[in-house]
Amino acid sequence: MTHQVHLVDDDEAIRDALSWLLQSRGLTCQTYPSAESFLAGWTAEVGGCLLLDIRMGGMSGLELFERLLIRGNRLPVIFLTGHGDVPMAVSALKKGAFDFVEKPFDDNELVNRVLEAVQLDTYQRATAASCDSLNSRLERLTSRERQVMELILAGKFNKVIADELQISMRTVEVHRANLFEKMGVRTAVELSQLMSTRN
Repeated sequence: MTHQVHLVDDDEAIRDALSWLLQSRGLTCQTYPSAESFLAGWTAEVGGCLLLDIRMGGMSGLELFERLLIRGNRLPVIFLTGHGDVPMAVSALKKGAFDFVEKPFDDNELVNRVLEAVQLDTYQRATAASCDSLNSRLERLTSRERQVMELILAGKFNKVIADELQISMRTVEVHRANLFEKMGVRTAVELSQLMSTRN
């Protein structure tokens, strides 16, 4: 998956200038002349940041943003706006846009916001992947292994777990070994730390 800036603007001069600016600060930049051309190639795996002109011929930046929201887009969106478009941009912020930058913009300020958006995207994707991985591990546990896990997390010893579940100590040890292997941990402390990331 690539973490790059996706720049959508129908003004070729702005696309060229911004692409050069972003690349001069070490960011890769893919440009699109229209909202339609970006939407045609968009998938949920597209990472980085979307830099989007709010007003364009054809589909506007705002329309593209709303269509992406419907499709479950998690890509941070920064709007490029003219002075008269600020109320529209504020409305987009309330719907989850990352930020808006008013034209004419300060180059450093714009690039700094883009870098923050890319970092946010990287963090959110890593968190989502970690959560997916944890959930898939939990799904592999049997109902008995889940019961044993809950009691381990409550700080109970094998003998107490055996008594509560009315099973032998040996059976508790087998369930404990199996669930540790499935969860990818070696100790009750590691299990507790892993489960705390779920909250």
